Formats: sequence, C-alpha cells, structure tokens
Amino acid sequence: MKLARYFPILDWGAGYRGETFVNDLVAAVIVTIMLIPQSLAYALLAGLPPQIGLYASILPLIAYAVFGTSRQLAVGPVAILSLMTAAAAGKIAPQGTAEYIEAALILAVLSGAILLAMGLFRMGFLANFLSHPVVSGFITASGIIIAASQLKHILGVDAGGHTLFEIVRTLAGSAPETNPPTLYIGGASLIFLFWVRKQFRPLLKRLGLSDKTATIIARAGPVFAVAAGIAAVAGLNLDAQGVKILREVPQDLPALGAPRFAPDLWMQLLGSAALISLIGFVESVSVGQTLAAKKRERIDPNQELIALGAASLSAGVSSGYPVTGGLARSAVNFDAGAQTPAAGAFTAIGIALATVFLTPFLFYLPQAVLAATIIVAVLSLVDMGEVINVWRYSKSDFAAMAATILATLAFGVELGVTTGVALSLLLHLYNTSRPHFAVVGQVPGTQHYRNIERHAVVTSERVLTIRIDESLYFANARFLEDVVYGVIGERPDLRHLVLMCPAVNRIDASGLESLERINHALKDAGVTLHLSEVKGPVMDRLKRTHFLEDLTGKVFLHQFEAMEALDADCARTAFGPGAAAASAPGGSAAPSQAGAYPGKL
Repeated sequence: MKLARYFPILDWGAGYRGETFVNDLVAAVIVTIMLIPQSLAYALLAGLPPQIGLYASILPLIAYAVFGTSRQLAVGPVAILSLMTAAAAGKIAPQGTAEYIEAALILAVLSGAILLAMGLFRMGFLANFLSHPVVSGFITASGIIIAASQLKHILGVDAGGHTLFEIVRTLAGSAPETNPPTLYIGGASLIFLFWVRKQFRPLLKRLGLSDKTATIIARAGPVFAVAAGIAAVAGLNLDAQGVKILREVPQDLPALGAPRFAPDLWMQLLGSAALISLIGFVESVSVGQTLAAKKRERIDPNQELIALGAASLSAGVSSGYPVTGGLARSAVNFDAGAQTPAAGAFTAIGIALATVFLTPFLFYLPQAVLAATIIVAVLSLVDMGEVINVWRYSKSDFAAMAATILATLAFGVELGVTTGVALSLLLHLYNTSRPHFAVVGQVPGTQHYRNIERHAVVTSERVLTIRIDESLYFANARFLEDVVYGVIGERPDLRHLVLMCPAVNRIDASGLESLERINHALKDAGVTLHLSEVKGPVMDRLKRTHFLEDLTGKVFLHQFEAMEALDADCARTAFGPGAAAASAPGGSAAPSQAGAYPGKL
C-alpha cells in the first residue's frame, strides 16, 4: 500500500492487539520514569530551562509513532545534539535569554525541515559522507567535552566554555571556590551511578531476578540517584549551604506555535542545523538498525529521515529543541518489551502527565545529580579502543579520526565534525587517485589470474595484462595512463595489452577520455588494446559511445578467454598438467617466482 510507505502506522496499527497494547504500555511506563531526569539533564546541558527537555519528549514521540519504521526506537533529547544546540545557539545570544531559547527552537524547525526534504527526495545516502571513523571520533571528543562541562555542577562552581581547553582553564580558576556539600552529593552520585552501570545487574541476578528484570532496574539507576538527592537536600536543608537545585519547574504543557521568522537569524543557524540533522540521523539510524536486527526486522532509512524530520519539527513548534533516537532510552524501551512505536506515544502521554503533576516534587533536585547522570551516560560514548583499532587498520582513516577529535576538543563541535568530513573526502580522493593496479599472470593449473609480485604465475612475452582495482574517474584517469605507458615502455616485444576490469564499477567521462588516449597511443606503438571481465553496467555505458568501435582489440568475457585468443600456447601450457613444474620466469610459459605472499590476491 503506497500510503503505508509514508505512514507506517497504517501497517503495524492494522494488526494492533490487546496483548501488544499491554506490552507497549508497560514499556512506556518504564521509559517515562527513566526519561524524566534524563530530559531535564539534557536540557540543562543545552543551556535551556529544564522544562524544555520535557517538552521535547512529548510531541516528537507522537510524530515518530506515526512516521517511524523502527518498532523500538525512542526519540527525544540526546547528549550530542544538546551540546551542538548549545554551541550553535551560543553564537546568537547568551544562555538564559529569550533569544537563546528562540535560537534553539529555530534549530529544531530547520533541522526538521532539512531531514524531511532529504527523506522526500530519498537522500539518505548523504549521511554516508560522515564516515565511521569521523563519527566515532566526533562522538568520543564530544563525550569528553560534555563530561568536562558538567564538572562545574559536581564542584558547585561557575565555569564555562565550548572547547575542552576553555572548560579546563575556567575549572582550574574556579576550583578554590568548590562547594563541599555539592561535591559530596555529586561525587556520591557519580560513584553510585558507575556502580549501578557495572555491578547492580549482576547483583540483582544473584538475588534471583531474571536477566530482563535486572537489566531494566539497573538502567533505572538515575531515578534512584534523583530520589536520594532530593531527599538529602530537602532533609538536610543543603540548598541553604550553596547546593544548586532545580527549583520550580513550570507545570504547564508546551505552548504551540512556530518561532518568529527572521530571515537573517534563520540563515545564521542553517549550517548548524544541517550538521545537527546529519549527526542526529546517523546516530538514530545506527541505533534503529541495531535494535531491528535483534528481532530480524528492518527499517527504511529514507522513511526514518521523514520520521525524524517530523519529530524535530514538532519539537520546534512545541517549545522544544532538536531531537533524535537515543541509545539509552531505546535500549530500555527494547528491554522493557516494546513491540510497536505506540510505546513512544504512550511515553509522550506519561511525560505530559509528569510535566503537569510531578514537577513540584523536583524542586529540591540537585543539579549535581543531573550532571552525574550526564557524565556517566556520555563517558560510555568515549571509545579509545576504537581509536586504537582504526590506527592499526588504516592510517588514513585514523588521520581523519584524529583530526576530528583534536579539532572538536580544541575548536568546538561544529568545526570538529566539519574538519573530519572535509579530511575524509580529501583522503578518499587522494587514495582513489592512486588506486591499486597489478600486472597479473595465470596461476598454474587454473584459469585464475593473480598479481605477479605476490604469486608464482605464468606470464607471456607477447601479452601483458593489467588488472584495474578501482573505478575510473576524473581523479585517477591520468594515473592509469602513466601506469600503462610506464609498463609498456619496459616491454619492447609486447603486442597486446589487456586491461582486466573485474573491480571497475564505473567509468566517467574523464576515465573514458583516458581510455581513448591509451587506445590511440598503443595503436601508434603497434600494440593492440583489449578489455576483459567488464561489468554489464559499464559495458552499457561504453556502448553509448564510439569507444568500442575505435578499440583496436576486443572485449573478452573472461581473462582466460583473452589469453586463449591472444597467446594460446601460453594459456594452454599454464592450464595443462605440467604447468606447475614450468621453469624459469620470462618465457612464454614460465611462472614468475616473485610469490612472496602465497594465497593473497
């Protein structure tokens, strides 16, 4: 049904049953309990009043329930987008001002509109420009910055900054003013939350609870810390001793309405909104795909763009700020047994009820406890093991990752991710501009052809085969010409050159022009050019040109077929029973002895 493609609720809603309702409702209650302190904490991280975090957890969840394709993804405020919102809105106005809040609302609307447009035009592929090393490096650096930025609440001092160095400098200057009661509460909360994350679930299992129940209770650890913090402050009158508390949180539901349209202001925020959109989409889709795989389901990335766009738009028109799918709340939603996106809608109702009826009980909530919940959550994002793995695997990917980390720590989140993306693209262009080409020969006793420098293979004096291991496009077309001219210059007896193309998925106009120049240059030198193992789509494009008509040689389906046609004696000798015993390299049926890495391509 075409309508269900854009409104997945019509698909899963048609088979909604009473048992599913109960499972979704139970999951919603559990997620609501966890989401209340988390939403408050992330709003403070974004530099916004705490109730805005609650507002951003109401309408967006309902919007995602209508448009989303993940059965368990839970959207709302997340740490990374909160930090990016603070960085972008901080360029417009100081925190705490009406202009700052307005900038956050505009960011939500803009990022939602960008995601919607990308979804409608099926442009989910754009997220691929954020390579895994760049995203991983950005998240690691952001986690460090976020954790450092919350230390001021643990110490009870005034400090700030958008980069790690600014934060460390201001913290060092304010350290003598540390408030002891705040430090005790914040430190105790940190110790408790780290213990809960690592030790609480095994303890509950030893006490006889099921793994599922123990996991859910352990992930609700921040709720216990919040309750203990409120009790400590209220019972000991710690707010009078300088412990900063949440104080009064408005009990009203969010006001509906689009933020004021000021073209200059919206254009100022457009670039930041685009980065927020991409980062949010990548984070959400990775979480959604992970959860879907566990239940052998699938999500549609392009429809997810529409769903996340609708969620962010609804946040922007309901006094919220940019949202996306969060790992922690989605994992709790999954573990609690949510079966459809309706669980998110029920969670939204729970948050709305909590906003109206429970916020008075949060008056004495210490900001140090909220800071501790953020620190524990984001430090799990810091993955130094991944940095080491990337270093071992690919130095160019590590360069992009390291540049992203350093730029984010030194200059802020926006410049950090921009640096990573730009460097990734430049490194990709550089690497593909010098692709791997190999002169290949026939593996004795087979019809396979491998690199003469890695295998003992049979080569021919009359026929040279170069395997191209990359698509041909503007960045590497000239390099191919240089390789060909350099190789044939060393072989005066050469009569045929075969370009073996099993890895060539595309030839652009520049690549075609280089092939034409190679064809003409070889013709003048008395060498015939042939192609082998050309893929169907590439042949379709070549047939629309004059290249095949001008080609001095032929296009062969298989490399062995080419060798049979061009040097039958060599091909048959290599394939025959005595091929493996062939002797000295250099003859028409002689295997090369340069096989330093047997078994490698």
